[in-house]
Amino acid sequence: MAKQKIKRTAKSETSTHSAHPSQSTSPRSSTTVSAIVILLLYQGYTLSIVGIASPWIAKSFALDEGKLARLFAWMAISALGSLALARLADRVGRRPVILTALILAPLFSAGAALSPTANVFAACEIMVSALLGGSVSSAIALLAEELPVKQRARGQAAAALASAVGGVLGYLIIPALLAWNYSWRWLLAPSVAGIVLAVPVAMMLPAQSKWSSAKSSGSAMRTHFYDIFHPIYRRRSLTLLSCAALDTVAGTAVNGWLYYQAVSILGLSPVSASTLVVTGMVVGMVGFPVGAWMSERFGRVPTVVYVGGAGWLGAFAFYLGPPAFVSWPFIWLVAVYCWFKVASDVMTVGANSAATELFPAALRTTMIGAQGITAAAFSMLAQILIAALIGPLGGLASVIRYFALLGIPSAIIFGLFIDETRGLTLEQSALEDRWNEVRHNPWPTDTETTRPAADKVRG
Repeated sequence: MAKQKIKRTAKSETSTHSAHPSQSTSPRSSTTVSAIVILLLYQGYTLSIVGIASPWIAKSFALDEGKLARLFAWMAISALGSLALARLADRVGRRPVILTALILAPLFSAGAALSPTANVFAACEIMVSALLGGSVSSAIALLAEELPVKQRARGQAAAALASAVGGVLGYLIIPALLAWNYSWRWLLAPSVAGIVLAVPVAMMLPAQSKWSSAKSSGSAMRTHFYDIFHPIYRRRSLTLLSCAALDTVAGTAVNGWLYYQAVSILGLSPVSASTLVVTGMVVGMVGFPVGAWMSERFGRVPTVVYVGGAGWLGAFAFYLGPPAFVSWPFIWLVAVYCWFKVASDVMTVGANSAATELFPAALRTTMIGAQGITAAAFSMLAQILIAALIGPLGGLASVIRYFALLGIPSAIIFGLFIDETRGLTLEQSALEDRWNEVRHNPWPTDTETTRPAADKVRG
């Protein structure tokens, strides 16, 4: 299927210039980015805890590899809650959803820290993941709505970098906790303390945004979840959901079992495993500014296709293990893990920039939430399949190697069917004018309206 060519219209340019009279970042935009960076730091740290502590969670609750995989699978249903919050953000606004999550997530983190059984722990973590997943959907959408055209990819890079930095912190803390004979549960203490962030973030987030314009026009209140499959957006949504499914299976396998692979299978000490992971994550952060530059220089789509596709080969190499001829196996592991992390961080910026620019304000977080629920379903499926295939395929590492390769067809599909949005205003890339024409009759039957939007805007 041919890609859409989106024409820049005078009407869209006028509306955009009125919203952003200058392409320079305003104080309001900088404050918004700062608030989202704080949120993403907290989110990155809190959501990394389960993966980091997995070897000790398994010991505390007497879980073998199969039971631990099934526990992780059940925890993936948190995306149902994230989807509900994402949809709510398109109805009541981004700000209330973000602040609600920042208040409630620390409370459920406290419950997880005190949980006496695996089931209670999983229930609390499901709530935490649901709340933070919904808030991050709102934050990513808010970045696209608040930043000028040439700053959007950089804003997404800043958000992704903050999440990555937060994710690294746990790997630095766990060796110290073990050295001092503290329980892994103390990893949750900063997550509980995160409740103090609600007030400063509330002061920094804008009270009005582009979503407010959608609300005032009535479009935000008259949309439904299924509108992401409207003929205007159907190819975009189905492609993004297909990519989310494949990337989730690959990512769940590679990222979810990384620390377990290092400690329990490769036999590295907690200090060595943390050194490996932290080094890879820190080096990988180079990918965020590189991803922003590539997205603006070459486009979102090429960035995802070429760099993202190649990154999964690094993950495959990590779980393959050091070859026999390698004299320094630890250095080899660090090198291939850095390869994977740099490429995946570059891909993250390109993919997030594109995904937030392809849908109108009234459907933006709904689409992100739909990707989240798809990710949840396939994350659960991935863990179930991992548990089932460990025996037939000869071990955990073998299963994950096969799953990692699924990221390559995902990159190819993204390249074939996603429209390039580099240089377009948000209104142009999201086909806002076309959506405003048909939103009162969201499922038209006449040929003129249902034909691809590209046919009507092709330059």
